[in-house]
Amino acid sequence: MIDLYTWITPNGLKVSIALEEFGLSYRPHTIDITKGDQFRQDYLAINPGGKIPVIVDHETGITLAESGAILLYLAEKTGRFLPRQGAARHHTIEWLMWQMGGFGPTLGHAHYFLTYNSGKAPFAEDLFHRDTRRLYETLNARLEGRDYLVDDYSIADMAVWPWVSRFQRHKIDLNAFPYVREWYLRLAARPQVKRGYAVPHLTSEIPQP
Repeated sequence: MIDLYTWITPNGLKVSIALEEFGLSYRPHTIDITKGDQFRQDYLAINPGGKIPVIVDHETGITLAESGAILLYLAEKTGRFLPRQGAARHHTIEWLMWQMGGFGPTLGHAHYFLTYNSGKAPFAEDLFHRDTRRLYETLNARLEGRDYLVDDYSIADMAVWPWVSRFQRHKIDLNAFPYVREWYLRLAARPQVKRGYAVPHLTSEIPQP
């Protein structure tokens, strides 16, 4: 059994979707970051960084934070959704790192300036809107002629998809990125993605372009 401490953010959704895809038994625990739950002493005892998500794997005794690290751990634990060797393994990790290092942080800033604080910092809005479009263009180019980011569905897709599901907050029209749109809808139709999207609770149906 795995305990998942999470909230309804793209980083949280990565792991709940992955747990559904891996078919692992887990218990979700709500950490409402809008109420400061991440700073409770009992939670800080699990993750001193005060971030979500975190898993506690009672089979191995491992407690792990950082969504990318969790995805790698789950893939290695199960032997699924990450090739064991060769170029496909390295490219899967490459696109996972692309999400962790660029796509996620930039889109997170886009949420902050374009949606939650619109009109307060025009320079930042312009900067992050342009960089967000650049990253969507990169993703669109990668997905041209592909069903998934690498050869098969992988943890890289699980990492990127929840961020794209917030396209409305990025002020992005997915119809302008047809290969991203096709990939996004392909994954959105997966039952595991639908179930993971509703953890720790359903806030809305999966957005449609």
